[in-house]
Amino acid sequence: MLAEIKGLNEECGIFGVFGHPDAAQLTYYGLHSLQHRGQEGTGIVVSDGKTLKGVKGEGLVAEIFTAEAVAELTGSAAIGHVRYATAGGGGYENVQPLLFHSQSGSLALAHNGNLVNANSLKHQLETQGSIFQTSSDTEVLAHLIRRSGFPHMNDRVKNALSMLKGAYAYLIMTETELMVALDPHGLRPLSLGCLGDAYVVASETCAFDVIGAEYIRDIQPGELLIINENGLTSERFAMSTTKAICMMEYVYFSRPDSNIQGINVHTARKNLGKRLAVEAPIDADVVTGVPDSSISAAIGYAEAAGIPYEMGLIKNKYVGRTFIQPSQSLREQGVKMKLSPVRGVVEGKRVIMVDDSIVRGTTSRRIVKMLKDAGATEVHVVISSPPIKNPCFYGIDTSSKEELIASDKSVEEIRDLIGADSLTFLSAGGMVEALGQDSGYCLGCFTGNYPTEIYPDTLQYYYQRG
Repeated sequence: MLAEIKGLNEECGIFGVFGHPDAAQLTYYGLHSLQHRGQEGTGIVVSDGKTLKGVKGEGLVAEIFTAEAVAELTGSAAIGHVRYATAGGGGYENVQPLLFHSQSGSLALAHNGNLVNANSLKHQLETQGSIFQTSSDTEVLAHLIRRSGFPHMNDRVKNALSMLKGAYAYLIMTETELMVALDPHGLRPLSLGCLGDAYVVASETCAFDVIGAEYIRDIQPGELLIINENGLTSERFAMSTTKAICMMEYVYFSRPDSNIQGINVHTARKNLGKRLAVEAPIDADVVTGVPDSSISAAIGYAEAAGIPYEMGLIKNKYVGRTFIQPSQSLREQGVKMKLSPVRGVVEGKRVIMVDDSIVRGTTSRRIVKMLKDAGATEVHVVISSPPIKNPCFYGIDTSSKEELIASDKSVEEIRDLIGADSLTFLSAGGMVEALGQDSGYCLGCFTGNYPTEIYPDTLQYYYQRG
């Protein structure tokens, strides 16, 4: 499970509304449906057409936004954010949306992703007199916009976006407009929907379902949408684009009821499991998945292999994800609190345990031991992705390469460390084929081939963190 390593967190979730009298309330529900993408902090900024007002805090959506807090956020446009700390770390000042006021007007920003040239841009801006209020790379865009010499806001934004490198899905709101931008590779998911005459934007389509909005289409790489009282306008800020959405959105991050680029996430994970059954045929009695992200792949494996799927592991719904814990010892205790084996299912059985990934190996080792302690005679681990050997620079907070178990160990060495009777990873080619499209994915954490240039200061930051 991705939850097993210090610093390996999901990216963030963003949600926006324009043209609805209950914009803040809709944003609250949208953020609640995106809570799985970030549990460290959340915020909402609203516009009443004249001023921007925001509420944010460190904690869960339901904790920060009481009924009283949401009632104070009046306006017909809003943007919201749920986050984990990636570039720049945690702290209240880094909770988004970031809100800036100046004599020429106000600006609010919400960002999902990570800029690989943030440090060089910050240095350049600081030498020109900019003073940063946060340590977040998100703030770079605000300074670039303010320093742009173009007379019109959309041109200033396009000029600023053209200077950014890396992964970014941005919501940019002024008093009268909502702008939506996606990087030239489309590394992060972002979709457009409508609710009556109002437009909504979200990191995942599951947020549309919860508010009753209708999905329109995905935001395209290099596209800038401008939404105001005159309607919606689509422009380009990058003419050269190569689609490379993060493969881990399908494998782990997104909710099963979301659709990304026309592919349902649950169906994608089932297909990954089916492909695993072809690449890793195993003689066993039951198949089980590690809740929650691996259940779909386990069902797919069981269907293709003709082996019964059973609920061999139960998740305690009242325990947060283990990587939220502030220390390794607490994370280890969190695994025991989070998962319990079902003895009546696994006792005396040869068990195939399906998981989405192995990062450090500590959680996998504990789960294998739990299953064997519960009476499983064999535990065969199959992983619905290839070995993660390289850091992600685009918003998934992987730690140093040295902490990735597959970076310097063979599959057999990993199998021995986790105590499994066998271990199989899905091949990169099989993973891509299972999704039914032969291109358009970022596989950087698996292959080391990244869709953008990785700047030296970014490499230094990642490789010295461990």
